Amino acid sequence: MLRLQYAALSDVGRVRRDNQDSGYAGPWLLTVCDGVGGAARGDIASSTAVQQLRKLDEQPGEDLLGAVAGALHRAHDRIAELVDEDPALNGTSTTATVALFDGRRIGLGHVGDSRAYLLRDGELSQLTVDHTFVQSLIDEGRITEAESRVHPHRNIILKALDGVREAEPDLFVLELVPGDRLLLCSDGASGVLDDARLTALLGDGTPDFAAVELVRASLEAGSTDNVTCVVADVEESDGSPATDLDGQPLQPQLVGAAAELRRRPSRGARGPALFRGTRAGDTGELDPVPGLPDDLDYGIPADPVDPEAIRYAPRAPARFLWLSRLLLTLALVGLLWIAVAAAWSWTQQQYYVAEDGGEVVIFRGVNADLPGISLSEPYETTNVDLERLGDTYQQQLSEGMGNGSLEDARKIVENLVERMAPAATPTGVAP
Repeated sequence: MLRLQYAALSDVGRVRRDNQDSGYAGPWLLTVCDGVGGAARGDIASSTAVQQLRKLDEQPGEDLLGAVAGALHRAHDRIAELVDEDPALNGTSTTATVALFDGRRIGLGHVGDSRAYLLRDGELSQLTVDHTFVQSLIDEGRITEAESRVHPHRNIILKALDGVREAEPDLFVLELVPGDRLLLCSDGASGVLDDARLTALLGDGTPDFAAVELVRASLEAGSTDNVTCVVADVEESDGSPATDLDGQPLQPQLVGAAAELRRRPSRGARGPALFRGTRAGDTGELDPVPGLPDDLDYGIPADPVDPEAIRYAPRAPARFLWLSRLLLTLALVGLLWIAVAAAWSWTQQQYYVAEDGGEVVIFRGVNADLPGISLSEPYETTNVDLERLGDTYQQQLSEGMGNGSLEDARKIVENLVERMAPAATPTGVAP
């Protein structure tokens, strides 16, 4: 049996005003969520997702991936509920990288561009693949990993939990061995620290120390984003829980935008903060205030009911949703009608020359037909005698000649008149 020794740290950074990252570390669960949305409050999305995901923090059953996928689905649904309640949140979304531990392996779920890494025997492996535009360019061989860090579109995310489109997370299981070190981080860290630097920073010290050094190094490397890092060591277990620096059972840690529940201790647990910063490690994390009531309003809407109870319950449609759909349908029909009218108007300004019933005729329209619809009609009969034209011209007229203005069509007729053979002289009649 194995256990996790863990630490979590989040910093708003040197540029952003608000922290839109949220992170959580517990004995059975590690997760990082990076909110997206700007005015649409990405901090709400990441906090909401972490509040749902943290419910996984108990010893899981055999179906690790089913549990992870279900929690991500519930986070998606909860974000959708918040957007329904407050349309100002429309557009909010969050990445999510989740590691659920069962004592010997982890089940990983991943959406977006937060990352999970494994350091084993001094070798670093990136466990997740970013769901980003630049990653698609890397996969196609069009840019390198180094070039992706400075690409102008490096922040375009292709998958996220947004409450609108059900994201299909990457899901996989990883066997662990004692001595492994896991890192989950937002792109505020992975976007500025390459693999060599991450390896060096993860190679020393406790998880607390490594988390501090990762955040510090990210900021010193010029990160303009929020930075969140969750570090966990895999240890042999004798059945007892991991302990903090005071020898007390290590408590779950909640950081970042989900600060309203920042490492809330269980009732009766002793008090000081579990984190011990070193070497410029003061990154804005505060000690928890002991004795906070569970029902205090921290600004993030609480779950109205147990999400598990309503997971598959039908949801009432939003108010006036039918009217919105009707207006959208009418708008699309109107645009289609305008496009069809414009196309028809253009065809009526086109002319071509063709044979019709043994006569050479100028047609108005285009020389094409749709099933059951003719796009042209006879416009003007000419004085061209089809029988006095050569086979080549007759063949061209059977298919239609030209497709331009009326003046262009009449010039074709004039050319055909010049190409007509002289009229035959009746037998026995002098010319």
